[in-house]
Amino acid sequence: MNIFQRRRENIYDWMAQDGISLVMIEDFETCRNPALRWLSGQPGDALLFLSVERKSLLVPWDINMALLHAEVDIMLPYGEFERKPIKALLGAVERLKIPKGSRIEIPCTMPYPQFLKYVEEVTDFDIICRECGIWTELEKRRAVKDEDEIKIFRKISALTDDIINLLEKHICSGKLKTEADIALFIEAEGRKRGCEGTGFETLAAGPARSFGIHAFPAYTGETFGGSGLSILDFGLKYGGYTSDVTLTFAGEPLTKTQEKMLTLTEKAYKLAISMIRGGESARNIGLAVDSYFARYKKIMPHALGHGIGLEAHEAPSLRSRTDNEWILEPGMIITIEPGLYDPIHGGCRLENDILVTETGAEVLTDSRIIRL
Repeated sequence: MNIFQRRRENIYDWMAQDGISLVMIEDFETCRNPALRWLSGQPGDALLFLSVERKSLLVPWDINMALLHAEVDIMLPYGEFERKPIKALLGAVERLKIPKGSRIEIPCTMPYPQFLKYVEEVTDFDIICRECGIWTELEKRRAVKDEDEIKIFRKISALTDDIINLLEKHICSGKLKTEADIALFIEAEGRKRGCEGTGFETLAAGPARSFGIHAFPAYTGETFGGSGLSILDFGLKYGGYTSDVTLTFAGEPLTKTQEKMLTLTEKAYKLAISMIRGGESARNIGLAVDSYFARYKKIMPHALGHGIGLEAHEAPSLRSRTDNEWILEPGMIITIEPGLYDPIHGGCRLENDILVTETGAEVLTDSRIIRL
């Protein structure tokens, strides 16, 4: 049994317990859901149907690519259904022999008018569209990485560290001078190493723009490095998964305020790392860091961190909001990224990728504050 089959088996069990006969997972431009890749190996642009009778049916837009990447029981080209999802659903019902009257769950992101079309056209079945259900179950399961995923993350972390070391060398030597130089360098070097690209748009903000949490545009022709604080936030995508790190480059001379910001950020980072372990409340870690900054009359204007995986931002969240009920579990891979920002002195942030274990944190990447 391959990894995708093992994952699907757990979902089939959940479907049986919840009385769901068929689930439709959609991953197209208008409705992205990386759970499709997690369950089938198909990179995207497809519909995936899972039957409670433990059968999987993939309807890909590009059948040739699907034959190369996907591992499912049945595969039918989208063109056979006029590239219409409702027709594909009806085809899946027929092919998988779903009994009339059965409950069929469709994506919770479905717009209400579109949901009504399903109800009108798929009349012999109970169409379910809800926020919880299968989507909550998938979120929980994807938050805890299995051995195959952790292996990929060790690989991508090593690739990310390789790029970090090259960046430090080339920025310190003056070979990479602008924000655009750095962003394009990361893209090219990642591709050379077998990456699918960057996991998200690289954010490179020199001293003139680092005061923003996420500078806009993400990078320009402005100078990066030099006197003051520069922020570089990037991730490499490998095997569908993305890393997510942030470095701060600190160039002399620095003001007392800038030095204080760097010191507080590093100490907040160490505090958060010391609290990570299986069974710990994610909210409590966020509260601890917020309280630490508050002692020095500083405010971190964003969450402390988040889960990463097939998406750059996924469960769990590490934030101090009252609605954060996540408890860390061994196998979760999260970011820790404290930061401070000032409209005059610029900003700094330190972010690494962390594997949660029973007893603590395994830091996977080697992002850091680099003195120029």
